[in-house]
Amino acid sequence: MTIRSFTAVYTQVVLPLAMVDEIITDISSPVVVPRDQAYKDAINITIQDVADDADDTDDTSPTMSAIIYKQLNEVELVRRPKPQIQAPGDAIVKVLHASICGTDLHILQGHVPTCQPGRILGHEGVGIIESLGAGVTTLAVGARVLIACISSCGVCTPCRGGLSAHCSTGGWILGHTIDGTQAEYVRVPHAACSLFPLQENVSVKAALPLSDSVPTAYDVGLLPGNIRPGAKVAIVGAGPVALALLMLAKLYSPKCVVVIGRGESRLETAKQLGADHVVSTLNGEEAAIRGALEVSGGVGFDLVSECVGSPEAFNVCQRLLATGGTLTNAGVHGCQVTFDLHQLWSKNINVESKLVSHDHTSWLIDLVESNLLDPQVLVSHVFPLASAQDAYVAFKAGSKKGVLKVAIEM
Repeated sequence: MTIRSFTAVYTQVVLPLAMVDEIITDISSPVVVPRDQAYKDAINITIQDVADDADDTDDTSPTMSAIIYKQLNEVELVRRPKPQIQAPGDAIVKVLHASICGTDLHILQGHVPTCQPGRILGHEGVGIIESLGAGVTTLAVGARVLIACISSCGVCTPCRGGLSAHCSTGGWILGHTIDGTQAEYVRVPHAACSLFPLQENVSVKAALPLSDSVPTAYDVGLLPGNIRPGAKVAIVGAGPVALALLMLAKLYSPKCVVVIGRGESRLETAKQLGADHVVSTLNGEEAAIRGALEVSGGVGFDLVSECVGSPEAFNVCQRLLATGGTLTNAGVHGCQVTFDLHQLWSKNINVESKLVSHDHTSWLIDLVESNLLDPQVLVSHVFPLASAQDAYVAFKAGSKKGVLKVAIEM
């Protein structure tokens, strides 16, 4: 006889068959379970049953290729189940192109312990919406969209308070605590607030940096610095975020923008993008600091942005601050830095550090659509998904090989 439920004295609870077989050994005996305990047991069993179901993989279910964090300093291309809608606010996006971020390298270096081996990497991408949860009414299947690096619901307390990066059910989760964009398909939670439709005149190369690099440059590196026309700006670093910050800073008519970095090819790109001066760190930090201060007339800079994420870069930034200046931190730091407050406490400085949001992504897309901003120059290399490991090797080489942003074509 097949048993599908049992009846307690005070309530009826429906349980999975396997659990019932384990619990009930003598059907002729009455089973007495207090109402509250029966409810709790049913909830616990249901939750576990759902978790077990999530772990089970049907051999006949669709699969896809994906790049995973295998272990320290190693990625691997594997086959994984194609993601499915899990919540009404979800979207399944067929990824056209993804890109590698410096944060992905921090994961591989073990600087992000909340990301465990086996996770599909990536939080940047452009794709086509394949399916939508029932709660998504502002997007359409078939639309080409930008995948924001931050997922946010738009209604929780942090989101309403302007802290969408710290959404209580989102934030930086793609490629971190849930599977990310470096795969043929990705599930995007809170799709209505986390996907941005793209016009046809926006190329993939122009769109990809809008996932993370350009919003980081604007929201983290530029806006907190209260930049004004005539300001003196120093950017420490010459990677994609630093170069995006350079392009955006030029829109504010600064007096001068100095880019400080070590890669000659990247510094050359900075010149092409409008840097008034470039300073190499290859001759040492002190020489770079002296060279940059000379450009400022010896008084320092109104806005200094750290776009590297290292103690050395942070130290250079401190030394370049003018009285009343602002240091913005756009770098991802994996170790402790020294803050020379004993030399800075009386200079009326500000230090700003935050996690990127997508509060201004629509406006940044508008700039690209209007040909006022062209971030496609930030994408220097494109690799097919089958060459995932080569893509990571190239991106790690960075300034040594003239590599900026690396795109992965699915």
